[in-house]
Amino acid sequence: MRRTVFNEDHEAFRETLRAFIEAEVVPVYDEWFAAGQAPRDFYYKLGELGIFGINVPEEFGGAGLDSHKFEAVLYEETARAGVQFGGSGVHVLLALPYIKMLATDEQKKRYLPKFVTGEEMWAIAMTEPGTGSDLAGMKSTAKLSEDGTHYVLNGAKTFITGGVHADRVIVCARTSAPTAEDRRHGISLFAVDTKSEGYSVGRKLDKLGLKTSDTAELAFVDVKVPVEDLLGEENKGFYYLGHNLASERWGIAFGAYAQAKAAVRFAKQYVQERTVFGKPVAHFQNTKFELAACQAEVDAAEAVADRATEALDAGELTPAEAASAKLFCTEVAHRVIDRCLQLHGGYGYMNEYPIARLYADNRVNRIYGGTSEIMKTIIAKDMGL
Repeated sequence: MRRTVFNEDHEAFRETLRAFIEAEVVPVYDEWFAAGQAPRDFYYKLGELGIFGINVPEEFGGAGLDSHKFEAVLYEETARAGVQFGGSGVHVLLALPYIKMLATDEQKKRYLPKFVTGEEMWAIAMTEPGTGSDLAGMKSTAKLSEDGTHYVLNGAKTFITGGVHADRVIVCARTSAPTAEDRRHGISLFAVDTKSEGYSVGRKLDKLGLKTSDTAELAFVDVKVPVEDLLGEENKGFYYLGHNLASERWGIAFGAYAQAKAAVRFAKQYVQERTVFGKPVAHFQNTKFELAACQAEVDAAEAVADRATEALDAGELTPAEAASAKLFCTEVAHRVIDRCLQLHGGYGYMNEYPIARLYADNRVNRIYGGTSEIMKTIIAKDMGL
């Protein structure tokens, strides 16, 4: 089936990106994997390539586009090569929408030029120990000083992707107590400078997958945050968080589809090269049937992912549609990658093979950005159930 989601500009970008990955990432990826993170200077290379500025207005050094299709190409190409770009995905997919939506002109002038070049890497800190998906239950606080010049931030966050290398972190904290009518009231967002006194990075978490992305615990002890670094209005943070969930879930959905597509590619290549009982594994009927079934699922996931991409670019992707795309694509990827690993036999369990790393990387897709169970709840509510 012919795809219509990409044009010549996207395909030209794909060629450039594929060459970059082959030259700058593949030769050193095993080193990143062993170290548990990509090196900080790699993000400068992504800045030079223009990855961070695609959706940033030209006046701040970006390309001035308003499309997620280049990000979609990036998902496909990194998955195809069996690599990840460290924690940089949060920088673009999660942090940038908040800057564009909430930052004042003065803040954009301060933040975005360094964002584009990779001089300042951004992360976002929502989850706290003990709260998980219950963001309304967060305990971190930001109290306005008596002279009104700064907030005093205290608390802790966990599972913060990009947290080790981040230069600024969008921190969610309570500026007011919740009300009896609305537990979500009182949360605000701050663009916190990680060099601030009292800000500290705790453990770099040892994850099952996504080994090259730095994921950390953060702590704040009387951190002074200038009032000029409040994003948006006080106490409206929960609303802001909900506003950007559709694009976040689209990214997870599209990334999962891309991983499933890559898994079929890896498995097809392996079974054509691997010989058992005197003939290639690809010659056995079970192999053909398994890969054919996987390809059919990938085709369906591609259609869902592409449709969601078009809707997102048009500003029409609803929360329920984003939840549906995430649920479907991540569940498909789970099944497909598992079956493709099985076709590798014992070698599929070895980290030297990309299918093993893909298996581990993929597992979190059904957890972060809202679990599959949460997605079903959103879809059911939209159905009137």
